[in-house]
Amino acid sequence: MMKVKCLRIWGVLAVLQLAWSLASPAHATAAASAATKAKYEAETQGYAFELSHNDIVSKAKREGRLRVMSSLEGDMLKPVAEAFRKKYPFIELRAEEISGTDTYQRMILEMKAGAARGWDINFIAGDFYDEYLPHQRRFDILGMAQQRILQIPVGMIDPVNRNIVAYTTNTMVVTYNKNLLSDEKVPTQWEEFLKPEFQGRKFLADIRPQFTSALVPAWGIEKTLQFAKKISTQNPVWVGGHSRAIGALSTGEHGVYLGANLTGTKRFMSKDVTGALGYKMVEPIPVRIGDHEAVFDKADSPYAALLWLEFVSGPEAQRLIESRYKGSIFSPGTTAFQVARAKKISLVDWRHYTKMQEYLRLVIEAYGFPKAEAVGKK
Repeated sequence: MMKVKCLRIWGVLAVLQLAWSLASPAHATAAASAATKAKYEAETQGYAFELSHNDIVSKAKREGRLRVMSSLEGDMLKPVAEAFRKKYPFIELRAEEISGTDTYQRMILEMKAGAARGWDINFIAGDFYDEYLPHQRRFDILGMAQQRILQIPVGMIDPVNRNIVAYTTNTMVVTYNKNLLSDEKVPTQWEEFLKPEFQGRKFLADIRPQFTSALVPAWGIEKTLQFAKKISTQNPVWVGGHSRAIGALSTGEHGVYLGANLTGTKRFMSKDVTGALGYKMVEPIPVRIGDHEAVFDKADSPYAALLWLEFVSGPEAQRLIESRYKGSIFSPGTTAFQVARAKKISLVDWRHYTKMQEYLRLVIEAYGFPKAEAVGKK
């Protein structure tokens, strides 16, 4: 009897194995057909499209080197670069942090003049997004990600231009000095900053209102502008720059900062021996996609550059980036990913990112064009 049962079981398994062997080629054929169709559609629109990840790796091996211009801060860029070298030891990597409006404008001028050379990946500064676009290699990164040729979450990729990847997230919070303001007195809603107790230089606000502008996805433009006008009438201390503002909190010059970057706050907290700094996430929590990178049009190593974009978007690099609380909202396990599932957020995704300059202009106008001042001035 046992022998008969065993034979029946093995018979069922044999049938299943046969079915799988027949289905697998069909599935592979369908996938290949979809990728071929995607390649054809991409090429008709002037994009390059690779059908195989192995081909990308082979071409990257022949290139053998890669130069990256990144906006990742050094304490994040260094471990990410080291991890990339371990994964692709055949690529000689040189990764540099770049920052500052002067640097971005110089690079744009060099690209426009045809004089730019020597790098493969460049950071796309949001203030000059449209000026960068004509000078980026037209790889259909979105299409290759959709076909799983490149393992990049599609939410990280510009859905219109298809060749820009934003692989980090900036989460914005209320940062405060616990010695000057107890936790229960820190607002739990943004509108609470409009109360009388916050009237008259009682909080810091950035003259470049990335925070306020980032409320547009959740609130809409009209409500956001009304909020901006009311914030201005509260007569806050206007400052320029997150580091400057958080530094003023840590020294006790001021008590609370409206709309600080979580990454910057955590960096200051790690160095704050007094333990005075604290932060609170206020809903809707403003979250902005960040660190936009692309393959430079005149790259000497475009395929090694594709591997870089895939790597920084993947789990290993995201874990390293998340150690500074800047992991992408599209990467499971990051702070932003978890917050988005537990709380109400205001997400500046690709639909809003290219409109941010207009949002900023309107909010600054609603503020009444405040002037920056020294945060230490009372």
